[in-house]
Formats: sequence, C-alpha cells, structure tokens
Amino acid sequence: MVRSSLFKAVFYIWTTLFCVLYLPLMWMPRNGLIAFQRLWSHGVRFLLRLIINIRLDVRGVENIPSGGALIAMKHQSSFDTFVMHTVVSHPAFVMKRELLKIPLYGSFCVNTGMIPVDRDGGLKALKSLMKQSAEAINDDRQLIIFPEGSRTIPGDHVEYQSGIFGIYKYTKRPVVPVALNSGVYWPKKGHLVAGGVITFDFLEPIEAGKAKAEFMVLLEKNIEQASINLLEN
Repeated sequence: MVRSSLFKAVFYIWTTLFCVLYLPLMWMPRNGLIAFQRLWSHGVRFLLRLIINIRLDVRGVENIPSGGALIAMKHQSSFDTFVMHTVVSHPAFVMKRELLKIPLYGSFCVNTGMIPVDRDGGLKALKSLMKQSAEAINDDRQLIIFPEGSRTIPGDHVEYQSGIFGIYKYTKRPVVPVALNSGVYWPKKGHLVAGGVITFDFLEPIEAGKAKAEFMVLLEKNIEQASINLLEN
C-alpha cells in the first residue's frame, strides 16, 4: 500500500510536469506531440518498475502492426492506454467524448488526433466514427479500440459492443486482438499490487471480410480465452 501510494504521488507529479511543459507546445505538429506523449509513457513505465517492481512483457511481437491497422484490446486498467504509446509507433485511441472535457488532457487528445465517440449519438455518431477511423488508419496510424466499452475486473466477462464490427467492415482491414492481465496489478479501483509482470499478448489477426456474427464470436472468444490463460499462468 505504501509503495502504491508513493507511485501514485510521483505519477501525478510526473504527469503535472508534462502538462505544464505541454502548454507552450500545444501548437506543435501532431507527430511532435505524439513523441512528447511517448516520452511521458516511457517515464510511467520506468516509475512503475522502480517503485512498484512491475514490468511489461509483450508477447506476439510478430503480430504488432507497424503501419495503419486496427487493434482490438481487452481493457482492465488505465495502464492499457498509458503504455500503448511505447508499444506501437503511432496510436490513435477511440475514446469516450466525455474525456475531452478534462482540462489540458482533452485538448492534448484533440491535438494528437484521438477519436472521440458519442455513445448516445446514434447512427450519425457511428458514421463519424467509421470515417475518422478510416482516415487514421490510412494515415498509417494504429487505431486502438476497447470493444468492451469500459474497464472490466480480471475474470469478469461483458458482451462486446458491435462498434468494432462497423469499423472493421468499413475499413476492410484485419483486426489484431490483444489479450492482457493489467487489472491484476493496476486494478480499476484500489492500490497497485507490487512485484509482477503485466502481459500484453498480440494475437493472430482476424482477416477482413467476415460476417458480423462470425467476427464478433471469434474476436470475443480469442481475446477472452487468451486473457483467462494469462490469469492462470
């Protein structure tokens, strides 16, 4: 508990420092801001290893895309968003529109080309999401979406939302599923658990062109089973 509290304190100091440094840089080109964010993310990983003795292990590196791609991730922790800047080259997250209201963080997300989604916006919002997603992928960015919609507790299961299929069908791109166990060590609520390995497992891509029912079953089955395997190991 002590180490968790210390890490959180240092984490917020580190993040505040970057927010202050960001103010005069907010009009930088997008690629410069993303490099800035990557530096911050590497700092978070360093602090996590130094204070909590938690490190990241990335499996299935042969499946990590280098150019434009669609990635569907399990979501258990804030860590899932922090660290992806150190794993892929040019991430673009599909995120809740409400997050744009957070001071500085919201403007940073806008300036780095993240994709907000209005979950109550109906068909119009879905069309906008698919268009922006295609633009990001065509710009050689790795589009990252959490098909569960929000963070879940390790071992819990929720039905995947179908928005991922809309993007999959519209962009005609394969989907790279990602299983993980981050919630074991950086839980949704409570203290971080010291001394462990957070694992991200990039699974074999699901090829483009599958029907909705087949795609959704395959995506959910692959991610959930691989995530359970990580909890058991």
